[in-house]
Amino acid sequence: MTHDHDLVLRPTPAQTEAALNPPPGRNGGDLVVETLAGLGATTVFGLPGQHALGMFDALRRSDLRYVGLRVENNAGFAADAYGRITGEAAPLLLSTGPGALTSLAALQEAAAASAPVLAISSQVPTAGLGGGRHGYLHELPDQAASFRGVVKSVHTVRTQSQIPSAIEAAWKSALSAPHGPVWVEIPQDVLLAETAIPVVTGGDAFPDELPPRPELTAVAADLLSTAARPAIIAGGGVVRADASKKLRQLAETLQAPVVTTPGGKGAFPWTHPLSLQSWIEDRHTTGFLEDADVLLVIGSGLGELSSNYHTFKPRGRVIQIEADLGKLESNHPALGIHADARLALQALLETVSEREDPTAPERVRALLAKVAERIAAQELTLEQEVLASVRKALPADSPSFWDMTILAYWAWSAFDAKGPNHMHSAQGAGGLGYAFPAALGAAVADPTRPVLAVSGDGGALYSIAELATARQFGLDVTWLIVDDGGYGILRDYMTDAFGEATATELTRPDYVALAESFGVPGVRTTPGTLEQDLARQLASPGPSVVLLPAALRMFAPTHLD
Repeated sequence: MTHDHDLVLRPTPAQTEAALNPPPGRNGGDLVVETLAGLGATTVFGLPGQHALGMFDALRRSDLRYVGLRVENNAGFAADAYGRITGEAAPLLLSTGPGALTSLAALQEAAAASAPVLAISSQVPTAGLGGGRHGYLHELPDQAASFRGVVKSVHTVRTQSQIPSAIEAAWKSALSAPHGPVWVEIPQDVLLAETAIPVVTGGDAFPDELPPRPELTAVAADLLSTAARPAIIAGGGVVRADASKKLRQLAETLQAPVVTTPGGKGAFPWTHPLSLQSWIEDRHTTGFLEDADVLLVIGSGLGELSSNYHTFKPRGRVIQIEADLGKLESNHPALGIHADARLALQALLETVSEREDPTAPERVRALLAKVAERIAAQELTLEQEVLASVRKALPADSPSFWDMTILAYWAWSAFDAKGPNHMHSAQGAGGLGYAFPAALGAAVADPTRPVLAVSGDGGALYSIAELATARQFGLDVTWLIVDDGGYGILRDYMTDAFGEATATELTRPDYVALAESFGVPGVRTTPGTLEQDLARQLASPGPSVVLLPAALRMFAPTHLD
């Protein structure tokens, strides 16, 4: 009897000849780019540095497309978005020490949002490792330790023969549920040394599947099928698993209303009769979910934003499906099912019984009417009109990327994403500067659609350097900057807490003139002309900036009576 694991692929005569006579002039960096290409990568992001030059020199001899940004953190955000849009692991090439550390905030966001990023960094020469020589430029006592608490897995290389296997293992880790960023480090001398190792011609790094335990889905299916008032919270795990159609099918079978978290935007159709939309930061929505006798939470850890700032107190039975084991039952007791959202939804679809509940759509309409009435009472017409103008200007199939800014906080609750994997924000880790470089990565991933980035003036200052990247690569990104003179949300927080704000006001450049100095068209708009100006720039190829001077307000705290 022959088992699959006994089979060995034998090289062809041509492969044997090529292996015995590798082309001259290759180094350890070639092993990196050859392995990436063999795994299916077509594009890499990054920033060169002294210790990493072996990798960057090897790009010259490869077919990989290199997209270089101006700051490592921004390169990380671009790779994050590329991974979200394509579902592929996005390679990020970095140098040692300061270059590597500058990417940490971006990798934290990728970890929080389950974006597959494959970061490959150089390291000081092997003579400086393990208690050897000291005093190398960029040296850290233990560089990998700086990343272990942030990324999903760390892979260290010390010899050239380890490079293909380490990168394959990292690739597999990044794409196994839950997706996430991973870290590979390779010493400078290993990258630079000439190699006689044969050309890497392929890779086998299929991600591990994470199916649910059948005895648990059987219990979950029974609970949902016999529930009187089932409801569903859909998080980012549904989007990452490409499981939106299965979610809709299950919701319709159960007649269960669905609310999406900020990370799950677009996972369920906005105007569906069972859609509670995304008003998760609302006391009426919180009460509706608390009243469910069986609540299915899928692809969400029910963290701060997804639990209305931990005020959510479910009274019924909770079923939580989550690929990240550490998030399972971390905030609420539940029937915890450790599984990929897509596989778990399929298992439920095969076992649940159809429910009839003609009252469900009416209960949804009543809830949304209460939400609308509450918002209308706060005299926030400007904010709602600005968000509506953005929605009207943006093509339905175009992705949007939002920084940590007041308009994004509105969008989490009130913006119709028009589809799964269309709306992305930095709500996972909450760092500034995400939107524009992430939008650039999305434009690289799919150049057939214009991409929108939305920032406040504070967040925009983190990313100004990337106007040069947008211009250099001709990326089709329109950047909406809402200028209120400072860190608007922090201004509001401090004023509410202390009576006045400190350290929130900013001296800003003329963003239109600044954009034009990079060769990027800029236009100053008003709330009344925003829709037309934004639509015009989105319809024009290449990068552009739209500046909206406006002081927007947040809706009142939604977890208080």
